[in-house]
Amino acid sequence: MIAPVEGVFVTGTGTEVGKTVVAAAIARTLAAEGRSVAVFKPAVTGLEEEVESDHALLRRAARSGQRDEEIAPYRYGPPASPHLAAALAGEEIEPERLRTAAEAAAAGAEAIVCEGVGGLLVPLAESYLVRDLAADLGYPLVVAASPGLGTINHTLLTLEAARAAGLAIAAVVLGPWPAQPSRIERSNRETIASLGRVEVLTLPQLDLAEPDGWPPLRARLSRGG
Repeated sequence: MIAPVEGVFVTGTGTEVGKTVVAAAIARTLAAEGRSVAVFKPAVTGLEEEVESDHALLRRAARSGQRDEEIAPYRYGPPASPHLAAALAGEEIEPERLRTAAEAAAAGAEAIVCEGVGGLLVPLAESYLVRDLAADLGYPLVVAASPGLGTINHTLLTLEAARAAGLAIAAVVLGPWPAQPSRIERSNRETIASLGRVEVLTLPQLDLAEPDGWPPLRARLSRGG
């Protein structure tokens, strides 16, 4: 049973669509409101690249004191799908360890922001998808998506996959949202909201070095479990 704190699970329509930025913005908003915020990501890959890791950005945004292993129980160097990165390291990601780590991360916090890896159907282990973890944790989904051409199909497919598993959806977040959106971008937002029967929020380009200047991003939280 996951600790009964409020939370949200951030997923995306694929890789490189801004999941970590959306998760960080939600965590920062909650922290700025005075709440104690924990963050969690089941696996981080690509640590060989010389950039700030996803779990480090989440920790900084949430003003959290969590250790690396408390945020991301599995961490790998190669930029690969987590099940492959684990195999390259000679191990396998264990679902029970993920559930236990998420529960531990939530303990003592007033809210938790979880971030998936890739999209919902990315395997964490041979028969355990990101979608399975989201269902086990029980938090509503926030779907990060790009605003441009192609996003309608990708986003609606993600919503369909989520609902097929009984997952609640809090919102879709399109970003980076331009100051002057094009007709296509405006139409994409309206179409996703209508066909997807979901609230569609937007997030502008953020200066990741200055989280105090980020605009608030509020999503509907609920208790896990």
